[in-house]
Amino acid sequence: MPIPTREELRNRYSYHRPEGNQPQRYEIIRQNCLQLAETICDNTPFSREQATALTHLDSVMMFANAAIARNE
Repeated sequence: MPIPTREELRNRYSYHRPEGNQPQRYEIIRQNCLQLAETICDNTPFSREQATALTHLDSVMMFANAAIARNE
């Protein structure tokens, strides 16, 4: 992986005001992640593995939203 440029770093660590239909798309991602989180909790025992799955789902949601914010 190449070293990030200053421009890429500024983009990564800047606030990106939602524009157009981005808020609606963020909400779609959040709703789907919530549905999957509920499915995981309803169908797996409380455990370290369940907690890890939910932590990774948090990451999925954040990176999906970041993909929209940082790249449009």
